[in-house]
Amino acid sequence: MASFSIPLSGLAASTEALDIISNNLANMNTVGYKDQTANFQDLFYQNYGSDGAGDPIQVGAGSSVGSVATNQSNGTLQSTGVSSNAAITGNGFFITEQANGAIEYTRAGDFTVNSAGDLVASNGQLVMGYPAVNGVINAGAALSPLQVGPGETNPPSATTTMQQQTNLDAAATVGTSYSTTLATNDSLGEPHVLTFDYTMTAPNTWTYQVTLPAADTGGTGAPTVLASGTMNFDSSGNLTSPTGPIAVNITGLADGAANMSVAWNLTGPTGNSLITQVASPSTTATTNQNGYAAGTLQGYSIMQDGTIQGQFSNGETQPIGQIALASFANNQGLQLAGGNSYQATLASGAAVVGTAGSGGRGTLTGGSVELSNVDISTEFTNLIVVQRAFEADSRVVTTFDSVSSQTINLQASPGN
Repeated sequence: MASFSIPLSGLAASTEALDIISNNLANMNTVGYKDQTANFQDLFYQNYGSDGAGDPIQVGAGSSVGSVATNQSNGTLQSTGVSSNAAITGNGFFITEQANGAIEYTRAGDFTVNSAGDLVASNGQLVMGYPAVNGVINAGAALSPLQVGPGETNPPSATTTMQQQTNLDAAATVGTSYSTTLATNDSLGEPHVLTFDYTMTAPNTWTYQVTLPAADTGGTGAPTVLASGTMNFDSSGNLTSPTGPIAVNITGLADGAANMSVAWNLTGPTGNSLITQVASPSTTATTNQNGYAAGTLQGYSIMQDGTIQGQFSNGETQPIGQIALASFANNQGLQLAGGNSYQATLASGAAVVGTAGSGGRGTLTGGSVELSNVDISTEFTNLIVVQRAFEADSRVVTTFDSVSSQTINLQASPGN
């Protein structure tokens, strides 16, 4: 009978709301958890005809939970200092892959690294993104698991450019020499030390000679001359010739590395002379070259755009991958899968995958996690409201039971 079904529907709806509040409170310390709220709706109405004005006479049949809304607002970021952790600020979800290849989505960035060197979520699912090949990321490629383990290596790179900031003493006498060295790397990463010999032949004029030890090309005896010439300076000590880079070619290396063609830059980015001649002792302040030996991964950092920047034992810093993010047309349409994960549905729309900071997707903060956005004060307030609704419905059931009992007793009493 309706007298009981109406309050019983309220009890059922209140019970569901209590379950949701309880789940929120239970997950207030769950990384990436999003608060949920029960939305009630009334049930269909019984029509008992119409009144004198022709208006329908309707009586409700109770209530139920019509929907459960997820609060997608950002939780507070907490710094963990763990390199593998990442937190999203703004829209988007991390993309993870189960062992069976199924794709899920999560806001929980408390990632770790498994024994295979893969970046994984707390439930063991692989974190997906765009791996780098020789330091180059192709964000248009297919998603793949990201490797950040110690097995990652940085291959060697041969020197192609070099420079030195050197001053030659203008007060020196003709015949004075000055030598300095600069280490380069070949295609195998092997170092080769070049020697630069300068000799003053006249005021404002010096000869130069670049040499390589004979042993580096499998020979013996005198060093191999790679480049030589004359440098001229103006009255302010600036280099006037040569003006462009000097080609230094290294061939026939004994270790089997490829031949090298190194550009010796004589000017800086702004056109300033790197080789100068002023009345100050001859000295080389700095040297620089772009080659390096092979290195192994020593550490990494996650950048705002999701790039995982690796630090290698050879001193190089190079991208090793980029975390991908997914966005949806309707976040409320995502289906909870447990383990801090969501699954796409027809209601949510297909995932739009890309990089952080693009396409309306948020940015990442490395070494941090996004905490639950559950507000304990709000939850306890909601708990009191729902509890009172439950008690009111319980009282209605008790009242209807009392009325029913009295009606039965009247019918069963003698004389009726």
